[in-house]
Amino acid sequence: MRQKPREFAPGVPAIGQSADVCGAFPALLRRVKPDPDMRDIFEELFANQPLDPMEAARRGMRPNLRRRFYAAATIKPEDGGYAVVLDGRIVRTPARNALAAPNVALAEAIAGEWQRQDEVIDPGQMPLTRLANTIIDGVARSAEAVTAEIEKYLATDLLFYRAEGPPRLTARQHEFWDPVLAWARNTLGARFELVEGVIHIAQPAESLRHAAQAIPRDPWRLGAVHAVTTLTGSALIALALAHGAIDVDAAWAAAHVDEDWNMELWGRDEVALERRSFRFAEMQAAATVLKLA
Repeated sequence: MRQKPREFAPGVPAIGQSADVCGAFPALLRRVKPDPDMRDIFEELFANQPLDPMEAARRGMRPNLRRRFYAAATIKPEDGGYAVVLDGRIVRTPARNALAAPNVALAEAIAGEWQRQDEVIDPGQMPLTRLANTIIDGVARSAEAVTAEIEKYLATDLLFYRAEGPPRLTARQHEFWDPVLAWARNTLGARFELVEGVIHIAQPAESLRHAAQAIPRDPWRLGAVHAVTTLTGSALIALALAHGAIDVDAAWAAAHVDEDWNMELWGRDEVALERRSFRFAEMQAAATVLKLA
């Protein structure tokens, strides 16, 4: 009963739409002096095309990628944070805010994505930058709406709805999902009701309230939790990851118990696996933010 990713506020893009700094860019590539319209280039890169390759294929679109026009991606202090700069010019988000992180480690991770670009700049290979754009342009000004969206997921969390059978599937759900529920019960004081099938089951208001108190207030961590929530269909998985109760691989495996079972039963779905790979990169970006922010 995984839910589809949702927008967290009208006009604000859904999250989910990592990284260490790597070596220098090959010297053979031509260095182009940035022009005064560099902000428009950034807006075009990240705002005007579907980044999911499967979505692009569905629309019959070919990505329009910009050639790399800078020699080095570094960081510098900016307004209490650390901005990503290309040859000394600050990178701008689609809303034309500075692409700046709250600390050096996270800023270097984002800059690392830019430094790893080769002859062209491919936003599809820059999940941490995409998440940072969304946090800076959206979450920072819509924190209450983002929090409310996560709370909605809590009320109908993936982990509450169990298969009636076969036994191997139900055993796998117990293996991957019960530890997260036990963490919520023992650490958050949130005890939830389970049901077989897809019929909605109301959860205790007190449990939902206790779990909601674990949602981060910092916009970077909040944005990362929202990203994991929409990617997995489970706010509890996202909160467990944010609080260190599980790692990113365990969180991803828990989110795909049903899908993996179906593939074992009916065979691999290469299209679904390609899309999952793209989304796992987004998951890893969110985990990076949770680790470094």
